Amino acid sequence: MDVSAGCGRRGFCAPRGEREGERLAVNKITWQKAGRVTEPGRYMFTFGWLTIAAEDLAVWQQFPDAAFTLVPTATPTDAVEEFRLGAFELPPNLSHGGEN
Repeated sequence: MDVSAGCGRRGFCAPRGEREGERLAVNKITWQKAGRVTEPGRYMFTFGWLTIAAEDLAVWQQFPDAAFTLVPTATPTDAVEEFRLGAFELPPNLSHGGEN
């Protein structure tokens, strides 16, 4: 998912082709889109704050192309939205360690 495309008025970024103000039921982020962060913490992105746990980083270190679901952690308001990483999926035909 390209999280930099289609940013709405509250900073929520949707994939290309989605109209402003609409949201997908599932939004995902990859380690590359997260800037390949190396430490757990709370990071500001164009779509809002994202909390990344040590366990999330361990998944990305083992599977660099994994895509995590963004899970909202607060009720949307006019303020910046906050997310954590939820379930993840691996690209098709990906084996352990990102080797094909």
